[in-house]
Amino acid sequence: MTRTGIFVGSFNPFTIGHDSIVTRTLPLFDRLVIGVVGDQVHKPDMPRAEERIKAIRDLYADEPRIEVKPYYGLAVDFAKAEGAHYIVKGVRSVKDFEYEREQADINRQLSGIETILLYAEPQFSSISSTMVRELQHFGVDVSQYLPHKDKI
Repeated sequence: MTRTGIFVGSFNPFTIGHDSIVTRTLPLFDRLVIGVVGDQVHKPDMPRAEERIKAIRDLYADEPRIEVKPYYGLAVDFAKAEGAHYIVKGVRSVKDFEYEREQADINRQLSGIETILLYAEPQFSSISSTMVRELQHFGVDVSQYLPHKDKI
């Protein structure tokens, strides 16, 4: 049986914190599916799902255990469709933990699918997609917060 996990989010943009979660999760699974929220979510200035998917696919092009796909609806439905028994989430703070704990409880009630919470590495605990977008808005070079294929 193939051990499959999913890691879902809008990934707008996909940061070094997200990459850390993927890197640390990969040894746990035979297959990791990164689910990118599809275009049904309308957030200001959000690149189309296909752009976000392509960027992440390019990043992990040399890793055959990683697949990157759009998803629509509930994460548990996406997990079922992918044959995954686990949802992977990263947490940076108590606030993140409480939110993800509640989501994990509901997801388990709805589907029996377990959630694995990985704590952010200390150097990434203040990095979020929101922070990166805000810095970009003000013209700050955010390349240090984005993963680069040559660093993986």
